[in-house]
Amino acid sequence: MAAAAGPATLPAVVEELLSEMAAAVRDGAPISDEHLLSLKFVFGSSAIQALDLADRQSITLISSPSGRCIYQVLGSSGKTYMCLASCHYCSCPAFAFSVLQTGDNLLCKHLLAVYLSQAMRTCQQLSVSDKQLTDMLLIERTQEA
Repeated sequence: MAAAAGPATLPAVVEELLSEMAAAVRDGAPISDEHLLSLKFVFGSSAIQALDLADRQSITLISSPSGRCIYQVLGSSGKTYMCLASCHYCSCPAFAFSVLQTGDNLLCKHLLAVYLSQAMRTCQQLSVSDKQLTDMLLIERTQEA
């Protein structure tokens, strides 16, 4: 019997870590060294790179009137990647290889940066029409092909 399809979840330890970081930011406290060390332990060097992307405010939440949304991440190389937080997906090659193909990582740095920018409240926001959002996704798909 197949399991009920629901939103994809991260491992509990990652969910808890991001939740604690978000709570600290909400309370006006800095992110603790313990949280930063935990990020480094779980995600390795990707944690540093993702924190840098979040600090540089390289993440934009793009939403449309229908409620659809995607995250656009300006990578350190200057290339833009599309991330879907609801299903833990990123359009970058590292995600395809190290997350999907080999399973060596839980997330790529871009997707981790999305979650960190949510927790740290550094995410830019942009509202577009449904057609504009569809066009953005089609352009991304064409560039991947």
